[in-house]
Amino acid sequence: MRGLYYIVLVLFTIKFCSCSGICKENEKTALLRLKKEANDPTNVLSSWVDKEDCCNWEGVLCHNVTGSVIELSINGWDWSELKGLKIDDFQWLSSLENLDSLDMSGVDLSEATNWTEVINMLPSLVSLRFSNCSLHSIPPLFDHNSSVLENLDLSLNNFGSPIPGWVFSFGSLVSLEFTGSNFTGSFPEGPFNLTSFTTLRASSNSFGSVLPQWLFDLSNLEYLDLSFSGLEGPIPNGVGDFTKLTYLSLASNNLNSTIPNWLYGCKNLETLVMKDNSLEGTVSDSISNLTSLTSIDMSENFLSGKLSSVIGKLWKLEDLDLSENRFEGEVSEIFNTMNDCPPIGSGNCSSLRTLRLNDNKLIGNLPKSFGQFSNLQFCFISNNRLEGVLTEEHFTNLTNLKFFSASKSNLTLRVSSDWIPSFQASDIVMGGWRLGPDFPLWIQTQQSIMNLDISNAGIVGEVPTWFWNLSSQIRFLNMSHNQLIGEIPTFSISDSSMGSGGPWLIYLSSNNFSGLLPHIPTMVTELDLSDNTFSEGLTSFLCDKKNESYMLEILHLGGNRFSEEIPDCWMNWPELRVVNLGENKLTGGIPRSIGVLSNLKSLDLKRNKLSGPLPSSLNNCTRLWKIDMNENELDGNLPPWFGTLSKLIILSLRSNKFDGELAPELCQLNDLQILDLANNNLFGAIPRCVNNFTAMVNGRKEIRDGDDEMDYSYYVGVFRESARVATKGNMYQYDTILSLFTSMDLSNNNLSGNIPMSLTRLVGLRSLNFSHNQLTSSIPRDIDKMNVLESLDISNNQLSGEIPQSISSLSSLSYLNVSHNNLSGQIPVSTQLQSFSPFSFTGNKLCGLPLVERCSKNPKVENEEEEEEEDDNEVEWFYVSMAIGFIVAFWGVSAPLLFIRPWRHAYYRFLDRTWKSWHT
Repeated sequence: MRGLYYIVLVLFTIKFCSCSGICKENEKTALLRLKKEANDPTNVLSSWVDKEDCCNWEGVLCHNVTGSVIELSINGWDWSELKGLKIDDFQWLSSLENLDSLDMSGVDLSEATNWTEVINMLPSLVSLRFSNCSLHSIPPLFDHNSSVLENLDLSLNNFGSPIPGWVFSFGSLVSLEFTGSNFTGSFPEGPFNLTSFTTLRASSNSFGSVLPQWLFDLSNLEYLDLSFSGLEGPIPNGVGDFTKLTYLSLASNNLNSTIPNWLYGCKNLETLVMKDNSLEGTVSDSISNLTSLTSIDMSENFLSGKLSSVIGKLWKLEDLDLSENRFEGEVSEIFNTMNDCPPIGSGNCSSLRTLRLNDNKLIGNLPKSFGQFSNLQFCFISNNRLEGVLTEEHFTNLTNLKFFSASKSNLTLRVSSDWIPSFQASDIVMGGWRLGPDFPLWIQTQQSIMNLDISNAGIVGEVPTWFWNLSSQIRFLNMSHNQLIGEIPTFSISDSSMGSGGPWLIYLSSNNFSGLLPHIPTMVTELDLSDNTFSEGLTSFLCDKKNESYMLEILHLGGNRFSEEIPDCWMNWPELRVVNLGENKLTGGIPRSIGVLSNLKSLDLKRNKLSGPLPSSLNNCTRLWKIDMNENELDGNLPPWFGTLSKLIILSLRSNKFDGELAPELCQLNDLQILDLANNNLFGAIPRCVNNFTAMVNGRKEIRDGDDEMDYSYYVGVFRESARVATKGNMYQYDTILSLFTSMDLSNNNLSGNIPMSLTRLVGLRSLNFSHNQLTSSIPRDIDKMNVLESLDISNNQLSGEIPQSISSLSSLSYLNVSHNNLSGQIPVSTQLQSFSPFSFTGNKLCGLPLVERCSKNPKVENEEEEEEEDDNEVEWFYVSMAIGFIVAFWGVSAPLLFIRPWRHAYYRFLDRTWKSWHT
């Protein structure tokens, strides 16, 4: 009896092992047929040899008793070769009637049009995985009611069609995986009988539809991921029992409702991800029911109200992300509640590892209880309205803190000079804190620091020598907007950091650093030393190491005291995307070698003493978005090759000595949003092709794939494009909204001719200045088409005629100047026009408000009098015409009767007969 027991035990132990000598011949033949018919460039099926037992082949699993193939798993893709197995037909599969698991992930099935019939071929099939199989269609499936299929994986394909209803019609279905399959359209109409269904993974699709109600009636659902799927509308409310759900992700869709009440009843929920939607309203205190939660991510929504203090009672919570919402109230509440932990051993609150509350409207100070979260590793609380003083006690037990980001708040750190923090952080971002006036010595203890932002921190004086040594390991250093002085030594990178790759960013702008520019390692990618007092030339910095190629992408040296000429050695800097040498004292011409910078997007040389023509080599910089050379002494004609810079958005050559006519090639700049050629010696007519400035028609340039909204830095928002624009009679600096502004300024030149009618097609233009030229004719009558125009200056020209009545329709107009022309007539009446200063209209022959000159007659009355005079004339001519007509008609009939006897006798005989016929 004991022997029988051991035999049975061994049989059960090896049930699912591959055993030699038991492979069924017909199944082996079927598999060899597959190998023969398949295209196998990487020898995935190389172990399938006729002389071997098929149960020992790779990817084949047999039942140890019957010898039947029960599992077939073929990983068809070879990532090292970037090619893989291709199968076009499944007729061989019908022989594997006992197969319960088929996995062909990575096999190319693009030509296997009958792939859905696999489900009917295999009556025992429980699991089918066709992930990443290049499937592009999903045919209908019939007569599948007897199927026992439980798991279906069709992820990473490209169907481009809605999910068919048969997919949800398997009564034994447990799991569906559709991740990245490009399903589109609505979900099939339910309900479906899915009593065993637990898992739906359908992220990264393009449904473009609302969530189906029946999906939220599946009481056994445990895992639901519909993130990045183009879902829209509200989240269904009023669903049934959803208590078994442990994972829910609806992230990165277009959902626009409040948080549904049923969510607060999911007591087993562990992970909740609803980020990047348009959810609104508040978070209910009922969230305290979700005691199993370990991760919450509701970031990037429109949630508002006070932070629910009960969130702090979710003792198992490890990751909390409520960033980029509209939460308000005291930040201390959530921390104080978190500190009220249950006894150790019953699940204490020290499990919190990640806290993200940044970009909200939270106020107050961090409480001292903040320092009690010993497991906290990542803390993001930047961009709030926090204020107050933090001391050493606030950081007492934060021994695991690695990333602390709390910039752009009104906080003060007050610690002793010998303070040694309990943490070793890699990232410390405290821009905007009050850390000065002394340089914070505690930074010296942070031996693992890689990213440090202590900008705008009120630090005064020289930077300690030990810090420059420590900076060799810092990949992102921002100490801008302080009052630091002294020279900067040559930067170096530590040996331990040399091979790590990635960006190296140095931002030291807006201080009082002086002396020569420091040499930088070739690995540095962004350098901003603007608005300091560096002097002398640039030659030693740019040209010393001619045989080395630098990785630098952003170079901002504007606002210093550099003199001499710009050196001609830009070939050492091939990766540069931004060059800003503006607001210095540089002289001479623009070097030709700057044209080798094929990656250049922004070139700013404004407010120097540069002279000569523009080098033709600049036309090689075809990726340029911005050229700003205003306030120099550059001369010559505007080159026609400007038209080849098709990506140009900003062209500012204001206040130079350019002459000649405006080249029509300028009109090829479809993306141009800001054109400033004011204060030069240009002459001739304004090109009629200005309506080709498409961005001025649409209000901004067309956003294409890969565009990054003129944000150049590796870290979003650290270095954005900016421009000084003349509008509304003043100079303004635009940066964050620069991409939304459009402007054309050709003022203070010698332009002549008419204002082209095509100008009014620029319906997205916000600022227009043609003042101080020699323009003639009239103001275009359809100027009202430019309905977003905010500033219009056409003063000091020779324009004549009336101000068009249509100008009163420009509701956005906040600045207008038409003074010193030859305009006449009444100023059109509107609420806006009469609110402008009289100086906007002086120097013309205009009348009416806001001028003191009153019009001599009401134009409307005068028109009525003219119309009455015209009516009187019409009456007089009517009678004259009637008299002439009578005379002509009378003598046309009477004269022949009087002077021609036969006609007269015939006429009398006609009258005689007519008289007799009436009386008989």
